[in-house]
Amino acid sequence: MKKFAGMIVFAAFLLLLAGCGEASQEDVVKKLEETSAEMKGYKAEATMKLNTGEEQQAYGIDVWYQKDDNYRVLLKNGTDEQGSQVILRNKDGVFVLTPAMKKSFKFQSEWPYNSSQPYLYQSLVQDVLKDSNATFEMTEEHYIFRTKTTYQNNTTLPYQEVYFNKKTYTPELVKVLDKDKKPMVEVSFASFKLDPKFEAKDFELENNMTSSVSGTPASAAPAEQQGLTVLYPTETAGATLAEEKEVNADGQERVILTYEGEKNFTLIQEPADVSNAVAAAAIPASGEPYSLGFTVGAITSSSLTWTQNGVDYMLASEELTREEIQEVATSISGQAIK
Repeated sequence: MKKFAGMIVFAAFLLLLAGCGEASQEDVVKKLEETSAEMKGYKAEATMKLNTGEEQQAYGIDVWYQKDDNYRVLLKNGTDEQGSQVILRNKDGVFVLTPAMKKSFKFQSEWPYNSSQPYLYQSLVQDVLKDSNATFEMTEEHYIFRTKTTYQNNTTLPYQEVYFNKKTYTPELVKVLDKDKKPMVEVSFASFKLDPKFEAKDFELENNMTSSVSGTPASAAPAEQQGLTVLYPTETAGATLAEEKEVNADGQERVILTYEGEKNFTLIQEPADVSNAVAAAAIPASGEPYSLGFTVGAITSSSLTWTQNGVDYMLASEELTREEIQEVATSISGQAIK
């Protein structure tokens, strides 16, 4: 009898040891799913670094989420304060706002559910859940998942590494990788607060066009245009500049660059028009919101439009793929040499 009792005690001890062991991949995935489903919202601050050009670029990101369908992502451009933008989703739709330019655009879009979003918790968890081949490892502080991404308009970034805090199960670092597993985008979370309090106005369009949210002084206005500096892409998908034409449209300078080759395209540049319309009067936009890293534009099957440093750009082609349009567009940033 004593021997039997001793076996029971020993078995209980083994169970206790097992309970004190590290969590399995299945345990962590289940906990991530539960945390994502049960939270009422969150506020996060992060820095996004882009390694896609000759020099690394960094941008600040503030994310607000309120269950079930309210999202607000503030993208702070350190080199172009007036270019800071807000991506907003509320009961009225999806919007991209540039408060300093007094511009707001409304999209018929499923954002953020139709593509991977490296700064949104739910998107990261869903990528983990959907990838049956995701790999998993633990460090002293993190649970690390390596998964596939689901970028709708960019298949050149097919993988990601996501570092979740072992105590809170919230993200601390995301590395988006190219086909060679080289990190091209890194999102580092400085803070992540679950279940904060929100006010009803926090996700309203008009409120997000004000200084209290955007960080732009109420009296700020875009700097006076000192003439258009024409920029040229360094990536052209094999095409060469065939024509550069300057036109005057309603008293405003516009430059049209025509590239010809196996795949032709047109690039139009003109000083951005500062809207005097009421902030809440959003302009309907075609296509989907599309992040170029340094700005958010609108992409369709044959065009990409965006604003940077006080200049409106439109890249159009019936022959370039969406990936090629993106590659040409991102190569324009800061390049003023033919």
